[in-house]
Amino acid sequence: MYYSRMRILLVEDESRVAQFIRKGLREEGYAVDVAADGGAGENLAGATDYDLVITDRMLPKLDGMELVRRLRARAPRLPILMLTARDAVADRVAGLAAGADDYLVKPFAFDELAARFRALLRRGSQDPGQPLRCGDLAVDPVAHTVT
Repeated sequence: MYYSRMRILLVEDESRVAQFIRKGLREEGYAVDVAADGGAGENLAGATDYDLVITDRMLPKLDGMELVRRLRARAPRLPILMLTARDAVADRVAGLAAGADDYLVKPFAFDELAARFRALLRRGSQDPGQPLRCGDLAVDPVAHTVT
């Protein structure tokens, strides 16, 4: 499957919801790690490179809004989808302002969730204007140089 190498971090404190999403994502061919609170999610995100993060807004230890802010500061191009029961317009605006790329309200259809994260993954997490680095090697795709 095309997405089989994609790695997704799911930060969700409701175990039934987390297992439902994890199962669906794995059936789609994604590698999925689950964190049950914002602190664990931040730790996993710091230890592993993810292609996408799906996070609840209301989380124990570190709430989803602060998690998104921290992830965004560390990885500006990382696709982040906020998944939450908070459905007021002000809540959606705040989630997007905190750095989420998309905001989906619970309850949701898995097909819609899948369509939204596929759209985010199509955008990619690598900024094509930034040099790619590996040790002392830097490849600048804009300037077409290698140093």
